[in-house]
Amino acid sequence: MSNVENMPVQGRRSEARERLLATASRLFYAEGIRAVGVDRVMAEADVARGTFYRHFEGKDDLVRAYLVARDQRIRADLAAAKQAAVSPTAFLETVAQGIGEEMCGVGFRGCPFINAAAEYPERNSAVHQAVLAYRDHFHEVAQDAFRQVGVTDSKRSADAMVALRDGAMIAAYLGDPQTARGTLVHGVAALLSDR
Repeated sequence: MSNVENMPVQGRRSEARERLLATASRLFYAEGIRAVGVDRVMAEADVARGTFYRHFEGKDDLVRAYLVARDQRIRADLAAAKQAAVSPTAFLETVAQGIGEEMCGVGFRGCPFINAAAEYPERNSAVHQAVLAYRDHFHEVAQDAFRQVGVTDSKRSADAMVALRDGAMIAAYLGDPQTARGTLVHGVAALLSDR
């Protein structure tokens, strides 16, 4: 498992830092990470170069912070869904439905983690490690829920759910989001029946 999830997002918390992260998140997701330069992020966030470098070592650090912030929001959403669910089965169904809703949302442009991994294929880069930390955590949460459900092989079921999620995200972006959503929900239901 990667240590990236345990690494704090560098820099002081400040209004300027939050504007930089919000602007980077919007631009990186909508247009692609490599397509958006730091100068544009600074300009749209209305932050001076010196302020940027007080919060981030450079673009890769900003990209890593963007992914870690997304990961942290998803972890919080998963924890809330788990807390609210009446059973591990209901939790996994809720997760599949939530991913489906995301895929059908306005402006959906695929998975931000898959997109980032495609742009940063070097496995040792901090960006790629942030992607792997997200995936490892999602897999662990799914595996734990499948174990609680009592499926035959919880690791294999979690592997399949991660693959279903990845495939559905790509299918939703390239094709019909409603069909991809239905396929994901159906796939997770099939995994839950493996007892």
